[in-house]
Amino acid sequence: MINTQTVTVNGAHPLRSLLRIIGAHRRRVILFSTAYLIKDSPLWVLPVLTAAIIDTVVSRGSLHHLALLVGCACLILLQNYPVGIFYNDQFSRTFRQVGADLRNALVNRLQNLSIGFHTRASASVIQTKVVRDVEQVEQMVQQSYPPIMSSISILVGAITMTALQVPQFIVVFVFTVPLGVVLLFLIRRRSHVRNEAFRRQVEQFSARVGEMAVLMPVTRAHGLEGHAANRVADSAEGVRSAGFNLDRINGRFGAVSWLSFQFLALFCLALAAAASISDFLPITAGQVVLLSTYFTLLTQGIVQLLNLMPVLSRGRESLRSIAEVLEEPDIEHNQGKLEVGRVRGEIALKKVTFRYPDAERPAIDNVSLTIAAGETVAFVGHSGSGKSTILNLALGFLRPTSGKMMLDGRDMERLDLRTSRRFVSVVPQESVLFEGSIRDNIAYGLGEVSDQRITDALEAANAMEIVQELPKGWDSIVGERGARLSGGQRQRLAIARALVRDPRILLLDEATSALDSESEGLVKDAIVRLMKGRTTLVVAHRLSTIRSADRIVVMDHGRIDEIGTHDELLAAGGTYARLHAAQLR
Repeated sequence: MINTQTVTVNGAHPLRSLLRIIGAHRRRVILFSTAYLIKDSPLWVLPVLTAAIIDTVVSRGSLHHLALLVGCACLILLQNYPVGIFYNDQFSRTFRQVGADLRNALVNRLQNLSIGFHTRASASVIQTKVVRDVEQVEQMVQQSYPPIMSSISILVGAITMTALQVPQFIVVFVFTVPLGVVLLFLIRRRSHVRNEAFRRQVEQFSARVGEMAVLMPVTRAHGLEGHAANRVADSAEGVRSAGFNLDRINGRFGAVSWLSFQFLALFCLALAAAASISDFLPITAGQVVLLSTYFTLLTQGIVQLLNLMPVLSRGRESLRSIAEVLEEPDIEHNQGKLEVGRVRGEIALKKVTFRYPDAERPAIDNVSLTIAAGETVAFVGHSGSGKSTILNLALGFLRPTSGKMMLDGRDMERLDLRTSRRFVSVVPQESVLFEGSIRDNIAYGLGEVSDQRITDALEAANAMEIVQELPKGWDSIVGERGARLSGGQRQRLAIARALVRDPRILLLDEATSALDSESEGLVKDAIVRLMKGRTTLVVAHRLSTIRSADRIVVMDHGRIDEIGTHDELLAAGGTYARLHAAQLR
């Protein structure tokens, strides 16, 4: 297997990039290419033996000579089986590995791209690139290599044998190659444009389907099934229309190329026969069959290559689609930066400003704030005031436009944030669980975790009752995205997942805002245990959940409006007091 870090695809030259990727397996490529030429040799050797047999019959030759020719033909045919098995094994290993290399490279790149990229990109489109586009590349390699090698084998074999037996006909054979090249260039550009349009329509359709799945509860609740179906149907119509236009141009091209080369094959047969009958050239009956067979094979090979254009165009377009991810510049750069082996938990913002792309004003505007290790600081404010942006800056998901984010006195810009995040846990508003057991979800990414450690985390998160009520305990499957659990249950398991990591820094983003009163009480109790002894940043909408915070930071239009404890801010009678009074109504 090659190092996926070296797998690159140039969107301007996708096929050239694919050849480089395949070239990393050059030893195996040489093996299966040689095997293919040997197994495919009957295609260009048998016409020579067939011509010799016909000439033996015409000249009334000996049965011994005939048996020798037939024996040679049998041996050439029989080698096809063992050599073909070897070729298929080596070839399959190679093109499947190329697919795996591309998928791994995409996944690695996606893991390193910034959260900003993932916020902009559709999850369904990304899935299409990793699954469908790589599959298209695999199919292109699988479907195009044998015809290409077969055509090369026939071209070299046919021209070589013709040069040895009837050299005058080389000119006729060579004439077919320029014709194939002309047809290739005539179709290439139009096919490329139609393939790109089709690919864009498929990606848009994938995004629509993903959107439909996510919005299904909202759709059902408002009786909008027909509207949702029509949105997807409109996108499906775009796929159908683009696909039809692509199929139409491919069909017309296939018909023209087939007809052109059939006429050429007929012309070659007639020319060889006429030359033999008129004694214009010393051509035997067997050689007439030889030339006709070679020309038919040659034209079939060229037609086969031309018919590969749709496959090559689809694969080329898929490679360009893959390149959109592999060439995406919005990457989180951690390589070569200082690794973090220990975290105390002090976080400081020093004159930090952050502006989202194309935003009219900064989301965070010249904010300075120091959060001591072990301190709990809550951020409140109206929507768009910058609360969640501060959490994303603290995680390193966003980098300041200006100013510095500091962790334990070190500039986060100089740190490998992958190593610092091992000491951080996040409990979001909507907990994300994957299809798997409760135990797997809690111990996600930690490797071997003792049962006692899992039990302690579940008990501290008020989640042990969830496990006890399920027939298989913590081996019970939670369903995709935790669909078999309630919102409160998912949130308590998320807290258990945070607890089992024993983080030094804890980020809580509206962790109780979507819960009912009973679930909120259980989750709040678990959060209190989770926060003990840890630096905690809390974004909260319900002000009742943050009364015990060491400090409350009131944000307004990206700036700090007020700072203080709950009681101090109420006494000040400012923005916080007004927000608090509004929630009591």
